[in-house]
Amino acid sequence: MLGFHSHQRYFICTAPVDMRKGIDGLCGVVRHLLEDNPMSGYVFIFFNKDRDKVKLLVWDADGYVMYHKRLERGTFPIVKPFGTNEGVELDYAQLVQLLGGLD
Repeated sequence: MLGFHSHQRYFICTAPVDMRKGIDGLCGVVRHLLEDNPMSGYVFIFFNKDRDKVKLLVWDADGYVMYHKRLERGTFPIVKPFGTNEGVELDYAQLVQLLGGLD
């Protein structure tokens, strides 16, 4: 999965995000809502309001990498506390389960 591994840290932005945002817009969300550094090497995870789209953003030594997934049916499971601005940290196994649609 795009070189993600268990030694990285994963943070979900629990507030819904406009999926029209690109890398620069998501960096702004990381800085202002999550109050973190988008160049930290952490993987930041964003969902839209309907939870049928997800974007992952990570700084990779010399540039940003963005992963985007859109479900054809269903939604991604809700991570509590959804709807707040604070980030929720996941481990790698939880990320794989989340992207695979498992609670």
